[in-house]
Amino acid sequence: MENSPARRKDQFLTQETFNSLLTWLDPDRDKAGYKYEEIRQRLIKIFACRGCSSPEDLADETINRVAKKAWELADIYVGNPALYFYGVANNVHLEHLRRRPVPIPPPSREPDEEADRAHECLERCMQELTPENRELVLTYYQGEKKAKVDHRKEVAERLGIALNALRIRAHRIRTGLRQCVTHCISEAAAD
Repeated sequence: MENSPARRKDQFLTQETFNSLLTWLDPDRDKAGYKYEEIRQRLIKIFACRGCSSPEDLADETINRVAKKAWELADIYVGNPALYFYGVANNVHLEHLRRRPVPIPPPSREPDEEADRAHECLERCMQELTPENRELVLTYYQGEKKAKVDHRKEVAERLGIALNALRIRAHRIRTGLRQCVTHCISEAAAD
């Protein structure tokens, strides 16, 4: 117990305060030490499950706060001391969320030459498609979620084919486009 993380983290936690905490947890010093470690591990797990980046530090902060009130709690608190720790842990977590800095967005990436080349190749390959296939592949991927599904049904009905036949046709066009773009990129890289 002498090298307890709670005592190393917070210099304000005195030996007397720590002893009060152990006494509150259990009059038997060995049982109190076991309960302390059990509570600390559970607090670490709670903070880790909540996505905190430093669960050990937050667990130690929680323990320190409870330890500073241990002498009061021994007289007035009735019930399992671990439950009190978990209540304090909720408050520590809320404070942690409030003081967590807003993440800085990553810098915008400049379009690189490879992406530009791939885009140019895609445009060229799209122009090589027949107008019907070009329109089909463009309309096949329009929309989001249910709207996309409904749109595909309409396209299949308009073409007078089954939905599965439309999927196969779109897949074949996409495969041909992929091969064309890959070939175009490799040619451009060779130049």
